[in-house]
Amino acid sequence: MKKSTLIIVIAGILVICVAALASVAWQKTFDSLYKPNPGSVIAKAKCDLCHVKSKPRTELNAYGKLLKGKKVDAASLRAIESIDADKDKSSNIAEIKAGTLPGDPKSKPKK
Repeated sequence: MKKSTLIIVIAGILVICVAALASVAWQKTFDSLYKPNPGSVIAKAKCDLCHVKSKPRTELNAYGKLLKGKKVDAASLRAIESIDADKDKSSNIAEIKAGTLPGDPKSKPKK
């Protein structure tokens, strides 16, 4: 393998690893702040909390897009609580409290 090809492959792997670590950090911060009910849709979502359900999970959903580029901390999560990311007439915090996904318009609190 040529040296330039090897460098490109290694760089690609590093980008994927950094993205995966960021996702884990967001998940831990989210779980620590909101403590979702273990049986809820939001607790089971894992990556789907911020990512579109696809393989690989590289595309962000509406909620994930609001967090993109922000510092991974509770303040960033709180800053977007009042927004309705997925435009389903429920704020992000209302969905989080109900255990539904704030980035998926099909997942909304029962009224």
